[in-house]
Amino acid sequence: PQVDGPVPLVVGLHTWSGDYRQHYLGGVEQWCVQHHWVYIHPNFRGPNWTPEATGSDLVVQDILDAVAYAREQAPVDPARIYLVGASGGGYACLLMAGRAPEPWAGISAWVPISDLTAWYDECKARGLPYAQHIVKSCGGVPGSAAKVDEELRRRSPITWLKPPAKVPLDINAGIHDGHSGSVPVSQSLHAFNCLAAPEDRIPEDAIQSIVKTQAIPASLQDPALQDPTYGRRKPLFRRVSGPVRVTLFEGGHEIVEKAAMTWLSGQRKSLPGQSETSR
Repeated sequence: PQVDGPVPLVVGLHTWSGDYRQHYLGGVEQWCVQHHWVYIHPNFRGPNWTPEATGSDLVVQDILDAVAYAREQAPVDPARIYLVGASGGGYACLLMAGRAPEPWAGISAWVPISDLTAWYDECKARGLPYAQHIVKSCGGVPGSAAKVDEELRRRSPITWLKPPAKVPLDINAGIHDGHSGSVPVSQSLHAFNCLAAPEDRIPEDAIQSIVKTQAIPASLQDPALQDPTYGRRKPLFRRVSGPVRVTLFEGGHEIVEKAAMTWLSGQRKSLPGQSETSR
């Protein structure tokens, strides 16, 4: 349909083993259709088992190129360009938050990987194939050579996530992920800690307790925490530090698309000559 004036753009990112032909963000797509937003689901070097993929420089440029292409094809509001993805898409979201934050008004990362070396160890211990994907992408097993470790460092979002955060970032994980799913919630919590003010960081012993018990320690529980946008995937823990938020919800390795899009829709980038709206 015809729209009056510029409209928001959503860039949806494919998962670890997927590519642009994947269809897993149906709720995001439906939101964009209903609200007359622009949506693009780009390829960024395909599945993460080659050196060209898996957080490479090429991946970063592919995602930026997708934004440029969308802006050439449609009347995009530069103050409302959003990024969303889950699993490998969440991993790429975190990478862009650290390496290329400039275009985004908000980034919503779900069940993401933040540290490839740690995830290799976690996958290796559980016999998951992603460990070998990391080996193929980075040229060897972690610790086997300086060149391999440098590849792991450069391709890991935690290398680039430094305070202060340069873009509003919403990190989400299901509390059972890493048990019923493939990515422990520690990957999300450590990403948050990289960007949080010292007083807002989650203690390491609490993180390990959550990973082990799939429950929130009493010291971190908030009985008043409610967010109806998560539906049956009730939020169990939330921490905010500046423009960064992390939420653990009752679920596994998944995205709650209504929650993602509701949060993103509230973000607006301050452009020269504009006043920044409250978040």
